[in-house]
Amino acid sequence: MTTQETAAKRTALYEEHVRLGARLIPFGGFDMPVQYSSILKEHEAVRHNAGLFDLSHMGQFILEGDGVAAWADELTINAVGTMKPMQARYNIFTAENGGALDDVIFYKLENRWLLVVNASNAEKMWAHLNANLKDGVKLTSLHGKNALIAIQGPKSVQVLAPHTDVDVNALKYYFCAEGTVYGKPAVIARTGYTGEDGFELFVDGADAAEIWNALLRDNADAGLIPAGLGARDVLRLEAGMPLYGHELNEEITPVQAGLQWAIKFNKPSFAGKDALQTQAQNDEYARIAGIVMDGRAPAREGYHVFLGDRKVGEIRSGSIAPSVQNKNIATALLEKDAAAPGTSVVVHIRGTAYGATVVPLPFYKRS
Repeated sequence: MTTQETAAKRTALYEEHVRLGARLIPFGGFDMPVQYSSILKEHEAVRHNAGLFDLSHMGQFILEGDGVAAWADELTINAVGTMKPMQARYNIFTAENGGALDDVIFYKLENRWLLVVNASNAEKMWAHLNANLKDGVKLTSLHGKNALIAIQGPKSVQVLAPHTDVDVNALKYYFCAEGTVYGKPAVIARTGYTGEDGFELFVDGADAAEIWNALLRDNADAGLIPAGLGARDVLRLEAGMPLYGHELNEEITPVQAGLQWAIKFNKPSFAGKDALQTQAQNDEYARIAGIVMDGRAPAREGYHVFLGDRKVGEIRSGSIAPSVQNKNIATALLEKDAAAPGTSVVVHIRGTAYGATVVPLPFYKRS
């Protein structure tokens, strides 16, 4: 057992998870709820009503100073300097070889920036930011201090609106506001990782349990239930959203991950620009594609994918998909000639070949 496993930290909501009977696992350095009732029930709540997630394990960094935008633009693929006040934007920090160090979200607040990074990369990203720090930029880490509560699902507005002074119905997708929830200060963002409408509430750790419990108490009739990381992973996979370490890592570039829409090649320079531009122009790279299994066999991470007798890639994520007729779906990193939608491939599972079909991402899109 590693030191990280024995010394897992606890979020501000740990006691609430224990009280609710959650199954806890070490994830990103914290003891996190993987499920409460069942992954399927929690998944269904998010798709049809609303689910409540503790995401307080995510890294939260405050960036201050006049130089933040120009500095961040040199380290990331998307544009930071063109963001509007109170806007949120998906972005990726890249290395010089084009590999992804982490995929993140920037929030441009009134007098500062909030940067949210993946829990598993929080220490790496804190070190990376400090190693590249420039005059005019001040960094503060709120990792493990601030809490993050996500409300996700079609009833999210109904769940949150009565308990905040922000007009959440009018809040645009990928924008945020500063206000209160149950009278407690909060940054309220219309962002999420499930493929559904929803909000993410950035609050002080000391206020988290009160807000969490009040939301569950006051919204039982709306079908709001706590949801864990298990349901979140199925939801994001159905919605075709990358998970760092699976569809994106230091070897799999944003180009390979199908995230070219986020790369602003018109920026004068940024880390990895030349490598990514060359890769995109050559168009011979292995790329992330969707796969639907023909039968009931589940595709799991690391299984090999073949086109005829030739190995053409491997599975990166896989799950049964309640929103896709309960089919077994997966993402795979495939060679170019195997990645076209409609291509028939086989997945080798413990020595047996199972048929599958390459499909476009996402698997699921809300109506």
